[in-house]
Order: sequence, then C-alpha cells, then structure tokens
Amino acid sequence: MESQTPEAVDVLLVGLGPVGAAAANMLGRFGVRTRVIEKSLEIFKAPRAIALDNEALRILQMAGLEDGAFATHPISQVQMRSPVFGDYARANTTGVLDGHPRLVTFYQPELEKVLRERLAAYPKVQVTLGAELLGFSDGPQGVTAEIRNASGEREVVRARFLVGADGANSFVRRHMGMEFEGRTFTQDWLVVDAQDVPNPIDNVEFICDPRRPTPHMVAPGNRQRWEFMLQPGETREEMESPEKLKELLAPWCKPEDISIERTAVYRFHARIVNRFSKGNVFLAGDAAHITPPFVGQGLVAGLRDVANLSWKLAWVCKERASSSILDSYDCERRPHARSIINLALMMGKLVMPRNRVVAAAVHGFVSLLRAFPLTRPLFEDLKIKPINRFKRGLFMRGKSGSRLVRGGLLPQGLVRQGADGKVQASDNMLGQELTLLAFGCDPSRHLDARWQTEWQRVGGRVVQLHPRGTHLAGPHIWEEMTDVLVPGAALVGWVAVVRPDRTILHDGPVAEVQQILLRTLGMLQSMPLHELKLETCTPT
Repeated sequence: MESQTPEAVDVLLVGLGPVGAAAANMLGRFGVRTRVIEKSLEIFKAPRAIALDNEALRILQMAGLEDGAFATHPISQVQMRSPVFGDYARANTTGVLDGHPRLVTFYQPELEKVLRERLAAYPKVQVTLGAELLGFSDGPQGVTAEIRNASGEREVVRARFLVGADGANSFVRRHMGMEFEGRTFTQDWLVVDAQDVPNPIDNVEFICDPRRPTPHMVAPGNRQRWEFMLQPGETREEMESPEKLKELLAPWCKPEDISIERTAVYRFHARIVNRFSKGNVFLAGDAAHITPPFVGQGLVAGLRDVANLSWKLAWVCKERASSSILDSYDCERRPHARSIINLALMMGKLVMPRNRVVAAAVHGFVSLLRAFPLTRPLFEDLKIKPINRFKRGLFMRGKSGSRLVRGGLLPQGLVRQGADGKVQASDNMLGQELTLLAFGCDPSRHLDARWQTEWQRVGGRVVQLHPRGTHLAGPHIWEEMTDVLVPGAALVGWVAVVRPDRTILHDGPVAEVQQILLRTLGMLQSMPLHELKLETCTPT
C-alpha cells in the first residue's frame, strides 16, 4: 500500500546511530520539521566507538545532553608500549578543556539510547524505525524519497533536504554515485568487551608488539576492551572461540572469571568521499568518512559534521539565510576530516609495525623525540592533533587583532546572570542563536533600532559578557566567572559574531560593530555589501 499524498518535511534524515541521533536532536532544538528513518528496529549492540574527546562532549552538550546524561570514564593518559623500549610515548589527557574532560571512554549503546529518548521532547521530529530508504530523486524544489516501513508499506516523502547518516555502507552515498577514496587495512582485528575484570586499569594502553598489536582500555560499567590484530591465516571463527579468547586474555585475566559481553571482528578503513554534499543531499559521519580507531576520532568527526551542518540547514529552512551557506559545509568539514584520517594512519604505523626491525626503528625514533623539549609536546600535550579550525568557509577571513580566531571555536567558560544568579556553562547561555557577543561593552550604543531589528530577523541576538566582579542587571547581560572569555579570549571593548556551532564568524572593536554586522548579513544572505538595505544606517 502506498500513500497518495507525499508528506512534506524540511529534512529527511536517514540513519539513527549516534551521529544521526545527535543530528536529530539538534534539528529538533532548532525547530526544524524533520523525518528520521532507521532500518533497524533495535540499537546496534556490537562493539563500536568507545572514546570521546572534550570537543565531542561539547557538541553533545549543544545537542541537549547535560553532564551525567550518560556514563563516561575519564582517561588520564594514553600509553604506547614497545617490547624493546618499554613506554616509549604517552599522551597526557588529564584535566578539563572547554568545560569537559579532555578524553573519556563511554558505552555507545547507552549514548544512543539517551539520544533517542530525548527526541520525544521535539514535536517537529518524527522517528520511524524499521523503515528502509528505497530510492530518492533530487531536484530544484528538494528531494522526493520512497521508503518502506516495517509493515512493508511504501511511502513517498518530500523533503527540502536529505541527510545521509546511514553508516559506512551508506545507501544515500551509493545512490548519489559518490565513491570512497582511501584504502582498507589488510589486517582484521578482534574486539573484545568484557565486564568484571580484576585489577582494572585507569588509562588507555597500546601494546605495539608486531607479533600481536593490542590496544587495551577501560570503559564505564566496570568494562574493559581489548583489540587484537589477527595474524595471517587466523579466521573469525577461530579468534572468537573460547579457547582462543582464553589464550589472548591470559596476560590480564582468566576468561572464566570475567563476563565477556561482546566480540566482533572488524577490518579497519581509512576512506573519505570527494564531496560531502551534492545538490540538496548531504553526508555525515561514516557515510562521508571512515577513520581508523587509533586516535579515537571516528565518532568525534561525525559529531563535528552534524554540529556544522544542522544549524545551517535550520537557518535556510527558516529563511534566515540563503541556501548558498550550505556550500560551506564541505569546504569546512572535509579538510579537517581528512587531516584526522591522516593522523590515524600515522598512529596506526606506531601501533602495528610490520616487523621487529620496523618496530625498533619507529619506536626508537618516537622515544627519542620525547627527550627534546621542542618535540615532546607533540605527543604528550596532543599538539600533533589537528585543530578544528577552518581555512575557508562561512566566516570573515583575516586576522582580527584579538586572541579570537575567525573560523575557530569560541572557548567555553562559566557565566552567571546577576549577582545571585546561577552559574552555568557559557554554551548554555548562548543557546541555539546566532550571537553578537560583546566583551565588557554595550554595542547598542553604536547601532540604531533598524540594525537590531534586522539582526533579530536573521536569528541573531545580542549578549553582553562582562568581567568577573562587574554586577550589571539585564536579560542579556552576563558576568564571566572564569576569565576564560573576558579577558582570556578578548579584551573589554571587543565584539564577536558567534555561530550556533560556536565558530567565530567575525569580530572586531565595538566601534566597528555596524560594519561587522553588515558583512555578516552579506555572508548569510549571499549579497554584495552595496545591495544590503542597511548600508546607510548610522550609529546613534
């Protein structure tokens, strides 16, 4: 049976794994009419992602998850161990950055469950489980898709945009005719998740033995994970047998003394598409890029995708911006995703050297780098990790003259409203709006009412952020409690346009706020500056 009238939504989202579920929550928070379809009726239980960094936790905060919404285990350090050089490298992951631990492990099924439960709070998000995408066509007016639900009934859905977050074997990507670039590792890996393991560890260790490379880490719920590289000739059935598991786990425990929760054999990939979008169709997460697990950035990269894309879709759907802003998704996200894949490939060479000679050379070289103050921070302080900062995209290029970086992320601090107000994270204060953030000043003195009305029309608001100890009253006046933002990020008298994904779009002195807003409006509306109606407005 096929419905006669196609249902119309703003966004058809395919896939409800952690990336798709995060996207659905973000679109729901923005009030975008969204239809989500997922082929599976149940959350996938096999072992997959296990690590999140501070940036991923911050994105989940933007998606509405508060601290403690799902269990995490902070990781204090990552150790690289060689049979020849011992602990030849380590990364210090202790502490907090932007309000979140620098590195945690987690249990993916729990995260997915929480994200799915939160969707009930958004009346404009409709979720259909057991629904399969059969095909779609893209045209000037949007996407027309055919789906089949769990009862076998066919339905036509019309959407302005389609987002494929349907995993590494993405139907959306294949239907678009887009191919993966990259390669597959010839080695397979056995992943073992176990509970109630005696002598728990508090960190992550990579045993870089060419005979059997083995990452090993702790996880919430009294869990531990091992990943064992298969040797030539070993099969999936052999590796998952009780006898082999007993042999593999012998250095740490007896299998009969623990509870083996999940096992799976995977072949790792390093792949990326040459475009993250085509017409009105977009790819996110593993549908667009697959990262080897050696730096724990696979899921993190997917969360970066949806944080970047969701607000842009919302602004276009709400007619706050031109659809041309969506072109910036690919040029902002793809270069960084590729750099993360390259980092993972490099780390893979440390984890799984081909033989003992190569292991001795590579591990010896990295061990030598730790001896020099200039190169030691590369690993120990994670300086080798590419910064999520754009070179091209939806921001005003050029240096601003402050500590802020256009195309980079605004730091997160703690703020409060009024002397007796509740202290909260600054991202919660920023919310889902496009924000003109004023550091210790009042930009309204330089703008007349017409500017403020136009700013509100494009989904913008104005927030004043004053240094600690400044007690001013007002609905959008906040006191910064940590010095991270003012004076840490910008001095008093500065303003910045902050995108909903916390990227700095433009900034400058408060006296130039009119020109800053003028250029911001031009980028959002894809109009030359001389065509903007507010060009002649003068400050009061």
